[in-house]
Amino acid sequence: MSISEENLRVKTKDMLIGALLRAPAEAIHRRIIRELNAAGFEGLSQPHMAVFRYPSPDGVRPGVLAERAGMSKQAMNRLLGSLEDLGYLARTDAPDEGRARIVRFTQRGHLAYAKAIEVLREIEREWSGELGPKDFARLKLLLGRVWESPLVR
Repeated sequence: MSISEENLRVKTKDMLIGALLRAPAEAIHRRIIRELNAAGFEGLSQPHMAVFRYPSPDGVRPGVLAERAGMSKQAMNRLLGSLEDLGYLARTDAPDEGRARIVRFTQRGHLAYAKAIEVLREIEREWSGELGPKDFARLKLLLGRVWESPLVR
């Protein structure tokens, strides 16, 4: 059952943008992890979403991943170690960069990332069905504008 726009305005009028964006993002992350685990990609949990998100971590330095996720390098390296132990990625020497390391997906990591994209496409179909294709396209357009703006830098 869909909430009327008037009821929605009353319920959300005092909510701040952070909450309105956080709740859907967290729901998406929970679903991705649940469906990855159900598809045989065991061991993945919510914290791993800091690595398994757009853009792909494949070929990226751990420090860049830490910055993207807003966490310390030490915390990111613990997550990366966990994902290495689970067989999803490996850290290798960066070509022509001295002691620098980069993250590389293993075959299992590529398969898990592809499954996550599949889950995201299904979520988009569901959201488009719930909001209507026109409103969903508008939502993506507006979020894209925010993504490209200085507001998120």
